[in-house]
Amino acid sequence: MNPITKLFYLFRRCWKAIRLFLILSGPGLVVMIADNDAGGITTYAATGAKYGCSFIWVLVLLVPVAYYVQEMTVRLGAVTKRGHAQAIFENFGNFWGWFSLTDLVFCDWLTLITEFIGMTAAMGIFGVPPWITCIGVILLMLFMVLNGRYWTWEKITMLFCLLNLIYIPAAFWVNPSASDVVHGFLPNLPGGKWDNQFFFFIMANIGTTIAPWMIFFQQSAVVDKGMTEKDIPFGKFDTLLGSILTVIVAIFIIIVVGTVLPGVDIDDAAQASKMLMGNAEHGYAGVFMAIGLFDAGLLGAICISLASSWALGEIFGWAHSLNNRIKEAPWFYAVYLLALITAASVVLIPGAPLVIITLFVQVIAVTLLPAALVFLLLLLNDKEIMGKYTNNLFENIINVGIVSVIVVLSTLYAVSTLFPDMFGN
Repeated sequence: MNPITKLFYLFRRCWKAIRLFLILSGPGLVVMIADNDAGGITTYAATGAKYGCSFIWVLVLLVPVAYYVQEMTVRLGAVTKRGHAQAIFENFGNFWGWFSLTDLVFCDWLTLITEFIGMTAAMGIFGVPPWITCIGVILLMLFMVLNGRYWTWEKITMLFCLLNLIYIPAAFWVNPSASDVVHGFLPNLPGGKWDNQFFFFIMANIGTTIAPWMIFFQQSAVVDKGMTEKDIPFGKFDTLLGSILTVIVAIFIIIVVGTVLPGVDIDDAAQASKMLMGNAEHGYAGVFMAIGLFDAGLLGAICISLASSWALGEIFGWAHSLNNRIKEAPWFYAVYLLALITAASVVLIPGAPLVIITLFVQVIAVTLLPAALVFLLLLLNDKEIMGKYTNNLFENIINVGIVSVIVVLSTLYAVSTLFPDMFGN
């Protein structure tokens, strides 16, 4: 075989692999990019204002944290063909099953409220009334799920994932210091010391990296997409790429805010957007950030609402696939619509305690996260369930370490939310 023929066959194999990846990609990219939801954008904006680029190295460390936890859901979903809620019920009994399901649904609903808070705040910057934003979002999300195809829903969602990258041109717009950005990738202690505020921001950023809904969502998405054992390598790469992209976006948000608003106390991403828009030199960066905030809230709402609907469908035996039309899965779509309407309605209530709701989300998520992570590890080490796809020694060492750190820090984060003076916030 001559060199040209060899090159042709190599190109054909590579193109075939790329086409197959494009077909199978989606769950990992969607879940990881949607992790940069409205709450996450606020966290990164506040971090950038507080520490500038010096916090970048912490975010880089979150790539393996996100990947190793979420890739386990790919293997579990592809092998068992079951969602995470069903897997917990079947393997750990009704008590832990109902605990996980109840906590998930309630936490998802509260988090969904925070996504509507972010979206209405972002559109409010452009003069759009909250009620119009809520109605428009609900209609858009209904259109996405009522077409009767998982594939169509996923591709539309991927377009919104692409819009999440809008923070990258915003960062170039503000012309940050190249030396500051480079030094930000090197481990350092801002101010030369480990103080309570630095510890709090580390907890906050880790808390935005892994959330309970992500585990439930990605496993159900893998099942609904119809992925099998042979698709696991592509699913893992999909998740790795999503983990890298979500951290890249977070880094660029920190660069934007850290460059233009250093030392400013940021309460939420909408405030940061307004302040950036008020800057004569970097006003467009604020516009980009406001658009990105709306997109982040929308992506979060898209995934979180489905995570609950999938989980409830699994447990109650309803038809619960996006490939089912509304007549085939009425309860699945009814729960989906009810969650959207009630969450949006709370945001529209005059004087609603939105700040308290946001705090509750952080605390309640912690009650589910440790259990969800431990259940995930136990399931991935059950040879009867996973066969040859069980965790190997290296994966167990990495995942046990990650889970231990997340459990400790997320618990401390919840305590610091309830008792702020304990950590000097």
